[in-house]
Amino acid sequence: MIEIAQLEKDYQVQGRTVSALRNINLHIAQGEIFGIIGRSGAGKSTLLRALNLLERPTSGVVKIEGEDITQFSAVQLQALRQRTGMVFQHFNLLSAKTVAQNIAFPLKLAGKMTVAQRTARVTELFELVGLNEHADKYPAQLSGGQKQRVGIARALANYPHLLLCDEATSALDPETTQSILRLLLDINQKLGLTIVLITHEMQVIRSICDRVAVIDGGEIVESGNVVEVFLHPRHTVTQSLVAENQALDLNLLQELAQRGRTSEHSYLLRLTYVGTATHEPILSRITAQTQADITILQGVIARIKNTPYGQLIVEVSGEEAELDKVLQLFGQADIRVDVLNDLLKQTWGA
Repeated sequence: MIEIAQLEKDYQVQGRTVSALRNINLHIAQGEIFGIIGRSGAGKSTLLRALNLLERPTSGVVKIEGEDITQFSAVQLQALRQRTGMVFQHFNLLSAKTVAQNIAFPLKLAGKMTVAQRTARVTELFELVGLNEHADKYPAQLSGGQKQRVGIARALANYPHLLLCDEATSALDPETTQSILRLLLDINQKLGLTIVLITHEMQVIRSICDRVAVIDGGEIVESGNVVEVFLHPRHTVTQSLVAENQALDLNLLQELAQRGRTSEHSYLLRLTYVGTATHEPILSRITAQTQADITILQGVIARIKNTPYGQLIVEVSGEEAELDKVLQLFGQADIRVDVLNDLLKQTWGA
């Protein structure tokens, strides 16, 4: 669907060159929900807007459905933007027009439908986004979540192949955010629509995305399947973003180090379960097969999109042979094990 190769974007600021994007290389598949996450100023908005050339790259290639859009004529670019929907952080609705008129506006601009066809399409979109009773209201009469639903319906009006979401939930409260994310997921599944969204919140990525790219300082520092990136972040920026959204906390490790909890007769382990193993009594089975003591210190069981997962921090105590047997049994149960003893020593001298 989307191929980005060696993308660069520079700005001229007070006579000097400022690099906003550097050597961006990404592949986004047809029908997936792809997230781009980063701190403010990381370059994620610039990257998103390069996908419909609202920001024209300094160099590089942006291919959509096999065509390099950086080479498009004005007419081709207009056609591209008509089949690319965009959802904005602050809704960008026309305050003097009703909800129905806002949704119909891009159809009217395209000039390809009769009045009756536009009315029928708006009715379809009301049903899709759950706004049937609000057709004749004005934006000022709507809640933030309702306004964003209007924005999504308007973005879908011209049957786009691609939907770009620019911090679409950051102006909303947590409950409304979840309802908008469920709507985007529903649209993706019903229409097979490719969705690219940017956010600074890992919870948004975890809720609906299939794959994610982490951007920092204008560069992609990590990318991959959301389950892998979320549970096993490699780059320090990703680790920081994940830590803000995790129940598993380095403060616990610091507390254990200060109390001198670990010793040569114990392991401090982070256990990661994914899929069906999440709900199996694996700890009970392993405890029954060894003489080691296993103490759960902290844990979380949740979901990443449709995948259940669990992460636990446990202390395993016993003789060396029993400790080795526990590690072997965890491996046989397809549980990822990270031994944290060395981390405590390196960080706090425990």
